[in-house]
Amino acid sequence: MTDAILTLNAGSSSLKFSLFEASGGGLTRLADGELADIGDQDRAASLDRLLNWADAHLGGDRLAAVGHRIVHGGAEFTRPARLDAAVMAKLEALSPLAPLHQPHNLAAVRAVAKARPDVAQVGCFDTAFHHGHAAEVDRFGLPREWEARGVRRYGFHGLSYDFIAGRMRELDPALAAGRMIVAHLGAGASLCAIRDGRSVDTTMGFSALDGLVMATRCGALDPGVILYLGASHGIAGPALEDLLYRRSGLLGVSGISDDMKLLLASDDPAAAEAVELYVFRIVREIGALAASMGGVDGLVFTAGVGEHAPAIRQRVCARLGWLGASLDAAANARGGGRISGASGRLALWAIPTDEEQVIARQTRDLVLAA
Repeated sequence: MTDAILTLNAGSSSLKFSLFEASGGGLTRLADGELADIGDQDRAASLDRLLNWADAHLGGDRLAAVGHRIVHGGAEFTRPARLDAAVMAKLEALSPLAPLHQPHNLAAVRAVAKARPDVAQVGCFDTAFHHGHAAEVDRFGLPREWEARGVRRYGFHGLSYDFIAGRMRELDPALAAGRMIVAHLGAGASLCAIRDGRSVDTTMGFSALDGLVMATRCGALDPGVILYLGASHGIAGPALEDLLYRRSGLLGVSGISDDMKLLLASDDPAAAEAVELYVFRIVREIGALAASMGGVDGLVFTAGVGEHAPAIRQRVCARLGWLGASLDAAANARGGGRISGASGRLALWAIPTDEEQVIARQTRDLVLAA
């Protein structure tokens, strides 16, 4: 009998999953999929159907564990953890810091526990990759009592950055051992400065709202704007959360869409302005992360926009000549692999990420190696 691992990445209305066979110290992907248009009321039934499908797909093999993407692990969870009642209580307390993600991540855990109480569950944390930063990287200029209460920078997209760091050791060992900036550009977007495989700095901070302009999230914002919106316009609480998380970013600036493909194809000036802001903020933050590392040897694009929008890669790299960026136009248009030109000092790559692979590996190492 062979052991298998199911990975889950639960969103507000969708559930991405992968099924892996774990044998001989390795992982073999058996299937991928996504359940779309599921709400909170459908989640338990959808997961029960998924678990039944996994059993049928595995035949005589055993579903040994379910690994979950958990967006926020706070200061405590610096490595994967078994999801028992005590751990779940601590993770529930972090939900206000990641309201778009954490409640749905944890709802999937509870649904699996109810359907299959005998199956081990493991939380794999997006914040964990960023632990170990220098103190000044994660500290805010607030009274220390607030830092003691957990008000500090955490960073996110760590599962993606973990995968890219490992993949680059295979593709470009010299760069992986040096200083690279990874641009995870999806609906949520961030950058990470990585030196010798370890996170040095990142653009997201206390929440997944910080940093770059995203699909519907505003990114870094002067706190004075928050004070003004509350004092002068009465926008606070759920209304403020909705504005900053769901109605800002590319959608808010363009007034058209949060879809980069549609914005690039549009002849509306507001679409062009939204894209220009998006690119500007990426370029500015690359400069900041280069300063954090004392230089940069390479830039890696990944996730939906990073992998599939050569126009965005071209616009970003065109503004990084001062760092030695020179793009190979043909390679960039083809997409995938090394895209830097022969004359450039900065190594440029565009490669897919695989968070599910990292979740499966971390789950295997915690459950099956025990």
